[in-house]
Amino acid sequence: MGQYDTSKLRNLGIIAHGGAGKTSLSEAILFNAGMIDRLGRVDDGTATMDFEPEEIKRKISITSALDHCEWNGHSVHIVDTPGYGNFIADTRACMRALDCAVVIISAISGIKAQTEDIWGWANEFEIPRVAFVNKMDRERANFLRAIDGMEKALGARGVPIQMPIGAEDTFAGVIDLIHMKACFYPKDGSGTCTEGEIPAEYRDEAARLREYMVEIVAEAYDALTEKYLDSGELTVEEIIDGLRVGTMRNTFTAVLCGSAVQNIGVRQLMDAICDYLPSPLDRTKAVGTEPKSGAMIERAPDEKEPFSALVFKTTSDPFTGKITIFRIYSGVLNSDSTILNSTKGIEERIGQIYELEGKKQHPIKQAVAGDIVAVAKLKETVTGDTLCDAVKPIVYEPAQQLQPVISYAIAPKTKADEDKIHNALHRMIEEEPTLQSHRDPQTKEFIISGMGQVHLEVIVEKLKRKFGVEVVLKTPKVPYLETIRATTKVQGKYKKQSGGRGQYGDCWIEMSPTARGEGYQFDDKIVGGVIPRQYIPAVDKGIQEAALEGYLAGYPVVDFRVALYDGSFHTVDSSEMAFKVAGSMAFKKAMELCKPVLLEPIVNMTVTVPDESMGDVIGDLNSRRGKVVGVEPKANSQIIRAIVPMSEVLAYSNDLKSMTSDRGLFTMAFSHYEELPTHLSQKVIAETQTVKKE
Repeated sequence: MGQYDTSKLRNLGIIAHGGAGKTSLSEAILFNAGMIDRLGRVDDGTATMDFEPEEIKRKISITSALDHCEWNGHSVHIVDTPGYGNFIADTRACMRALDCAVVIISAISGIKAQTEDIWGWANEFEIPRVAFVNKMDRERANFLRAIDGMEKALGARGVPIQMPIGAEDTFAGVIDLIHMKACFYPKDGSGTCTEGEIPAEYRDEAARLREYMVEIVAEAYDALTEKYLDSGELTVEEIIDGLRVGTMRNTFTAVLCGSAVQNIGVRQLMDAICDYLPSPLDRTKAVGTEPKSGAMIERAPDEKEPFSALVFKTTSDPFTGKITIFRIYSGVLNSDSTILNSTKGIEERIGQIYELEGKKQHPIKQAVAGDIVAVAKLKETVTGDTLCDAVKPIVYEPAQQLQPVISYAIAPKTKADEDKIHNALHRMIEEEPTLQSHRDPQTKEFIISGMGQVHLEVIVEKLKRKFGVEVVLKTPKVPYLETIRATTKVQGKYKKQSGGRGQYGDCWIEMSPTARGEGYQFDDKIVGGVIPRQYIPAVDKGIQEAALEGYLAGYPVVDFRVALYDGSFHTVDSSEMAFKVAGSMAFKKAMELCKPVLLEPIVNMTVTVPDESMGDVIGDLNSRRGKVVGVEPKANSQIIRAIVPMSEVLAYSNDLKSMTSDRGLFTMAFSHYEELPTHLSQKVIAETQTVKKE
């Protein structure tokens, strides 16, 4: 691909909810532009952009894929993004680097929760967009219903610049409302059309929609409004100019239609991408901070400016290794050069620069402001880092990551897997920043957290395929705690005689509960040297170690105070070890008398559900011992805030999916601990005893 003026670049995202047809549309665009010689299909596993084995197996996009094409003298970088909730975090990270987008609206299912999220992110990043009503050839397709759904659910002002010729089985092409002509398509996937007169039965509706379009477009800027008010009409050139200005300013959203699978209406969409959507020059300057002073600085999308770029995606390739993908905001990058990672304050060596073509990489010698490119084998750079000229450093703010919603324990299948798991997970987290992992200090399990069960299942498959590590997913143990509700005074005395030097330690403690969250407190109230100074820390240590092992069910004991107030010692037989054992004995005796109870973790949940599912979801949360603390209305949906025991929502992701037809979303975060009801406490204790026996 030749060098292009920055004004002719389009950094385009294809965005929508899962199953709307993003990959099929990307495929049709690449085919029409001559980048591929046959139209691949998602269902057949032949799509250029869905090339990961996990994607081919599930027939969905799991990770964003990049390609590029030339159209009407423009260079278009295409980012085909995931739309399913389990993988949508990757879409958000990519949107930070985009200049424009095509939002696909399904002519059948309309707007879904994920569409609302993505639309909100497009607003957040101020991304101009056009809409494409897809699947007009499918049963129950309705063009105007899709536009109405945009306005109701997204608050978007949809302006049709096309209308369909027929629908479902009779869908035959589109009517261009700007030039008032019909485009008829054969159903052979070629994407070529025959222009003709608008059929008589569609003329009245076309005239009505064109009048509506002109009224809205006339509001794009004052001079156009005045012209329209004076003459009552706009020329074709004025309509096109108004559409471009209004789209850039996000005043309205131009709506086109077609069928990506049958390659109908895609060429007109490609024209609209070049005509109405912005180049990097049309966007505001990139704003970052100076690393040392923190002062705000700007970079214009100009080759003469210092080089700067933001890393928005990292992947790993079995042959190439780690691949770092970034958007260049200013300056020029040459192969075989050294640049600064200003986020980490280290230099990185750039080898070969690549343009991505699905799973392939096309080497180029130079990349300029506005380009999206990749390099291999950067040592320290990860997603979210800024790369720049070392002489003129800048740091860009990356997209804020979504928080994981579900956690599982993982166990390696073999000892060899156990040795490799940490390195493999570290590399997976570079590729999937929403993946988190940690070792639970209480349950001793290795926990991974992600965006949903399918997300974690895919991670397990990738660990095996890319790094040769096999693990199994298990429901994690709930990190219960134990505490006390009463005060007591007890003696802990350890006396052992075995022929030679004996062991002697004797302590009296008072154990009492503290407020929730205050943890463990130790008071030294020894007077008169009844226990020598050097042995007092040993008593404290013995109590702490015993508390970690628990009393009721083996969970750590928290929120209690111990006052060491008396004891005795032997000048020969006493030792730190003896007093440590004595402290442990005193603690266990006290636990018997202090009315011990189990504590369970409680989480804060925010659940976003469609209006019609709210009753079912609230009822379900109540059945899980949850307390709904607030409900907040949102367009076509409700945000439910609740506090729920963690043990009741370990598998909530799948349950919410079935209750809301995959339109519900939720987040949860640890809140506090509460006492576990007696009947459930007895069950947990019994299960623990069974495991110990086994």
